[in-house]
Amino acid sequence: MKRIEVLQAGGPEQMVLAEAPEPALRPGEVLVRVAAAGVNRPDVQQRRGLYPPPPEASPILGLDVAGVVARTADDVTWPPPGTPVCALVNGGGYAESCAVPAVQCMPIPNGFGFVEAASLPEVFFTAWNNVIMLGRLAEGESLLVQGGTSGVGLAAIQIATQLRGSTVYATAGSAEKCRVCLDYGAAAAIDYRTEDFCARLRELTQGRGVDVVLDGQAGPYTDKELGLLAPDGRVVLIASHLGAMAEVNVRDIVRRRLTLTGSTLRPRPPAYKGRIARALVEEVWPLLADGRIRTRIHATVPLAEVAAAHGMLEAGEQIGKVVLIVDPALVTAGPG
Repeated sequence: MKRIEVLQAGGPEQMVLAEAPEPALRPGEVLVRVAAAGVNRPDVQQRRGLYPPPPEASPILGLDVAGVVARTADDVTWPPPGTPVCALVNGGGYAESCAVPAVQCMPIPNGFGFVEAASLPEVFFTAWNNVIMLGRLAEGESLLVQGGTSGVGLAAIQIATQLRGSTVYATAGSAEKCRVCLDYGAAAAIDYRTEDFCARLRELTQGRGVDVVLDGQAGPYTDKELGLLAPDGRVVLIASHLGAMAEVNVRDIVRRRLTLTGSTLRPRPPAYKGRIARALVEEVWPLLADGRIRTRIHATVPLAEVAAAHGMLEAGEQIGKVVLIVDPALVTAGPG
């Protein structure tokens, strides 16, 4: 099979198309013939040498795929061979075949093709894990999404508004990106390049603050976000692009009963990810099928041109998801 390999940590030019054997299956796994694969920021970090895969995970880039199950381990009852699926994978998505824990596979939502389906797993798993499970967003609470037009940001906005009736505020880096946030359900969008997002949030919430903040910047943002929380509020960090260290007001955390937490989903065991997969299929997939929740594809790129896809993410150009076309014939044929 063909796959993308990283010669050494560095720039996009370090990724090359190579031939390799199909991955062997372990108990509980299925082999997916990949039609399309999502491109995510953790892929960029792994290529740079900043995000090593967990032990026993594939060293090949790629965290979400869509395709058709080719074969299964003996202990797998679902999905059977021939089933179109999309899946969160532990690595190995940038390849024609990928081994996936069966519990992390999901049916493709009604009306979706393989490209649209490949854009779903990583961002919706991440949004659900951090907004619902760790952020404990309750009915009617408010949410601030930092970076609202990332794939995770758009997923979080829609989960919060559609499933929790939340008032969602978002930040983004241009007027166009702010318009997209509003189109996907945000009550207000703040251009952080031209406005003080803290001052604007205090104005929008009449000084109360928000109940939950979802952020991937950390560093100097951390204490600012704690200061934006309402009593009993929660900040959930999913990355630290602005820095690994932060100085925070601990007395304020204690006095106002605030929570500062974070997560990395990739090292979690399949059973944990399987819980999220079941919740998404039950609660989010019907809303995708009827159009109340949407995905957004920024661009599709052939597998051999993966460097261009990474370049889009590094330049911050994308609004939504970049997807690799791994098997053009399968993409054209569709899930059937």
